[in-house]
Order: sequence, then structure tokens, then C-alpha cells
Amino acid sequence: MKITGIKTFICFAHRTNWVFVKVYTDQPGLWGTGEATLEYKELTVAAACMELERNLIGRDPRDIESIWHDSYRNAYWRGGAVLMSAMSAIDIALWDILGKELGVPVWRLLGGQVRDCVPCYANGWFVSAKTPEEFAEKANIAIETGFKALKWDPFGISYRSIDSSQFDRSICCINSVAETVKGKAELMIEGHGRFDLPTALRIGKALEPYNILWFEEPIIPDTIEALADLRSRINIPLSFGERLYGRWSFRTLLESRACDYVQPDVSHAGGITELRNIAVLADTHHIPFCPHNPSGPVANAATLQLAASQPSFFLLETMASDVPWRSEICNENIRFSEGKMKIPDQPGIGIEINEAEIAKHPYQPIELRHYRGTLTEIQPENTKSFFQ
Repeated sequence: MKITGIKTFICFAHRTNWVFVKVYTDQPGLWGTGEATLEYKELTVAAACMELERNLIGRDPRDIESIWHDSYRNAYWRGGAVLMSAMSAIDIALWDILGKELGVPVWRLLGGQVRDCVPCYANGWFVSAKTPEEFAEKANIAIETGFKALKWDPFGISYRSIDSSQFDRSICCINSVAETVKGKAELMIEGHGRFDLPTALRIGKALEPYNILWFEEPIIPDTIEALADLRSRINIPLSFGERLYGRWSFRTLLESRACDYVQPDVSHAGGITELRNIAVLADTHHIPFCPHNPSGPVANAATLQLAASQPSFFLLETMASDVPWRSEICNENIRFSEGKMKIPDQPGIGIEINEAEIAKHPYQPIELRHYRGTLTEIQPENTKSFFQ
């Protein structure tokens, strides 16, 4: 079997643009699908996927490890979001091909199932909320849907520091949601890599009474040592890793004892091949594996394969709602009950995209919302829940 070509597809999804990749083979009807959704750099990562194509033509797609290492080596400029996201999509597609050829789900190729369903937490449950009361109302809906853990960013437009009025509003919002979900769901607070060390320390101390599951990316994500310093000075768990790429960055994170949960992203950190390596590495430090997973349906499908097969897996990020056309651009079949998502058992990663439907939602440039005060405006008014 030989690789004959690669094609990319970009689909507008309101909060971002999904970037899908197909890797084709010389076997009729056999291809693999991956995802390289790289927020705000979608055109760039699509071009990077095509840059990799010329070194893949004629290769056996089943030589997954060899292709991964050759792609990494031959890029010369190693690591970084663009190269690693492009490699991630192709890697996912290659695993998809192998599973389809053998007629088994990818989790079977990774050693079989540790679990047949995975506990999930909700992201995106807060669409359009502005006030503490609105956040509490949205939280209640998410719990009624079945989620037992919720994550959100309550910090407005703050960056580096936070003024006293925003600090008070943020804590008020956290308190309102905490009171609503008390005894029903875990809470995680998202920092989006906003704060300098003293500000993250101040907020971390304020969060201690709420018994949160974790404080995510609390500090500007360029310096692992600062994160380790913060962790040593507050009494809440920290999570980190969505903006790290490859096992070597995670080795530094883990050996620095800088976090309590690791969050590699299958569409950024190196695909299924590399996330398996990172999960094993995290397990040697007794750090739970909690993949970052707010992207599109193909990334979700690939992440489920890892969640099924990795003993150190703990909790899966899930978008509680998404654009109405998510169900039209693919055959995603989510089975969600009592806060858990069922692991699919179809061959490969268990999902196919619909090229004609994707073409109806062409690329649109999206600007970063995090510091504009529009972070909850991530879905259109006719947003759809996929878990009811």
C-alpha cells in the first residue's frame, strides 16, 4: 500500500475554523482523516500539511512511526505549533487508515480498551453569559444535560494583571456558579495563560476556598519555572499543556513538578503517536492525562481512541454545544449519558467528513476573543447541544 496524496478542508465553525486532512492511498476507497485545527492560523497549518505531502508520496501509510520521525527530522526547524499540528493531522489519518485496513478501532491497535466510556467535562456551556446570574443559569442547564464537571474563564479582558473591579467580578461569578453546582459537579477555572506570577498567585489564593478540580494555564505559558514556582505557593491543583508540543516539552513540564494534570492536544502535540508517548511519560510521574479537546469532531474522535486505551487518562474536555452544521459536515455519533461519552467501536477513528457540506461553510478569518470581552460569544444564536 502507498500514499498517493493529501488534501485539506477548512470549515468555518464560528469560534474558529476546523482544518481537516485526508491522506489517500492506492487502495480503492481507503483513506484516513485527521484534524489540524490551529486557531487563528488555519491557512498556515493547511499549507504546512501540503508541504509535508511531497515527502509522503509513495510511502507505506502503515509505517506510522517512521513517517512521524522522518517528518519531524526533515523539517529541520523542529517543534512549534504549525509543524506539530500538521504532523498531528497526518498521524491521526495514518492510524485511521491502519484501523480501517484491519477492520478494528484504533484503540484496539493501541493495546485494547482500559474503559468503554470516558468521563467528560463541559467547555462552551456558558455561551452568551455575561453576568454571574447568567453563568449560574447556564451551569444549571449543563448539569441537567448530564455533565458532572464544568470549566470556564471568568477573567474578562485581563492580561498580566487584574484590576480590583474585575477581580471582584470574577470571584463573584465563580461564587455564583459554585453555589449552583455544589454537590453536583466539579469546577475548573480557565486562565488561558493570562497572568504574571504575582497576579496568578493572588487569584490562586482566592480560589482555595472553592475546592476546584484545577486552575488551568494560570500563568503566561512561556516559562515552566514560573509555573512550578506558583504551584509551590498555592493550595489548588494546576493543569497545563495545551500549548506544548512533543514529548520533550512535556518531559520538562513533568520533571519541573509544575502541574498536577497534563493537557496535550491530539491535533497539536503530535497526533495519536505522540500523545501515547506523553501519556506514558505522565504516568511515570503519577500525573493524570487529561487531553485538551475543544476542537472539531475528528480531533474528538481521535482523542476518544486514546482515552479508551491509556490507563493514566482521567477526564476528557468536551464542547457542550457547537454550530448546528457540526452534525452535517461529518457522521459523528456521540453517545453521552451520566457525564460519560461512549467509546465508538467502528474501524479506524470511527468518523468520516462530508466534503460537500464542508464546502458550504468556507473559511472566515477569526480574531482572538480572549482579551476583547467577547469570550462567551463563541457560538451563533442557534447553537446546538450534541449531548441531549
